[in-house]
Amino acid sequence: MYIGVKQPRVRALLERMLGAALAAVDPFEAVRCAVKRKGTALQVGKHRYDLNRYTRIFAIGAGKASARMAVALEQRLGTKLTGGAVIVKYGHGARTTFIGIREAGHPVPDLAGQRAAGQILTLLNQLTADDLVFVLLSGGASSLLPAPAPGITLADKQRATALLLRSGATIHEINAVRKHLSAMKGGRMAAATRARMITLILSDVLGDDLGTIGSGPTAPDETTYVDAIQILCRYGIWKKVSSSIRTHLLKGRRGAYPESPKTGARIFRRVQNQIIGNNQAAVETIFRVAQQSGLHPLILTTSMQGEAREAAKWFGALAREIIATGRPIERPACLIAGGELTVTVRGDGRGGRAQEFSLAAARELAGLPNVWVAGFGTDGTDGPTDAAGAVVDGQTLARAAQLDVDPMSYLERNDAYQFFKTVGGLIHTGPTGTNVNDLYLLIAL
Repeated sequence: MYIGVKQPRVRALLERMLGAALAAVDPFEAVRCAVKRKGTALQVGKHRYDLNRYTRIFAIGAGKASARMAVALEQRLGTKLTGGAVIVKYGHGARTTFIGIREAGHPVPDLAGQRAAGQILTLLNQLTADDLVFVLLSGGASSLLPAPAPGITLADKQRATALLLRSGATIHEINAVRKHLSAMKGGRMAAATRARMITLILSDVLGDDLGTIGSGPTAPDETTYVDAIQILCRYGIWKKVSSSIRTHLLKGRRGAYPESPKTGARIFRRVQNQIIGNNQAAVETIFRVAQQSGLHPLILTTSMQGEAREAAKWFGALAREIIATGRPIERPACLIAGGELTVTVRGDGRGGRAQEFSLAAARELAGLPNVWVAGFGTDGTDGPTDAAGAVVDGQTLARAAQLDVDPMSYLERNDAYQFFKTVGGLIHTGPTGTNVNDLYLLIAL
């Protein structure tokens, strides 16, 4: 892990806290904790299964953490596994024996993802009630499982996804649209097979909403075609998506296409959805490490949301309050938050939620002594960049001025990555193999 901080103590603190947080949400260990086996007896959460009852056992799935989940499941099931395939983001693979690893595009879906999703859908269609399927699901699955509904092309979905990601829509809203353009999402994966399903889920969604994580391929969906249309209109992109998408959604609203399966549908009687890890574990681990390091930690929330720039203002206000009054906690302090911020993209730069948050926070911290703020994406790739996030302090703007760099122009272009690449402050981990909500930290010494 590389953290662009010159102050040795702060760099060491961030390395310890972020490293421990990643270990706490390691998907390999999460699967091993959730799935127990003794002979042919299998226990997943509170449910028990007799492996001898099933003719074949497959593992499928998608997400940035699904490769390490696959490795752990292979260790648990061994030769009981017949085979399978999971789809991961490019560079997030792992070595497996029985479960094939396919790499594809994220956050915008690509042809490799469509082909792999098609193979998974074909497999599901061929299974019987005597088969068992593990679904390994983590953040990123929505983009990595592109199976366009009839009449919609991959190009249609790519454009719609790109528009939604730049619009400032929440992940719940984005996935509500995706579910109604897909043959896989919104419970349709479960509907595509007669096999029993066990879905192991590493959550990257606020509140662990089963219908939102990976667009809920094996969970009930309470959203509708009407909701999808309203979301596209709300963010001003209804007329920007393809005519094929508009036609599909309008026909769905009229009842020409079946709605996604809802709560109470019979298909979900043979599906177990099991959360095996989430942002809570990462945040609580940082709290313990901060405490052990002599800091006074305080968890602000594990449900932070809203525009990254607005969240940065909140962190700036907290920093000034700590310095002036010792509230809400005295120095040396560590404030901790987890969540899913959004960025309304208006420029043509590069960056992600965590980097945009940090760049906006630099303005709020300007001139404050001994205060640092960091934004961190747990998958190791914040937005379409090779950085996990960034860290700033009260002197970041001063350093930028010495280099004749205008931070606000970079912020307006949504070009946080290039700013930090020039001024310093990027956090690099490489692909971490996991993915829960982002982490946001304030350290005041």
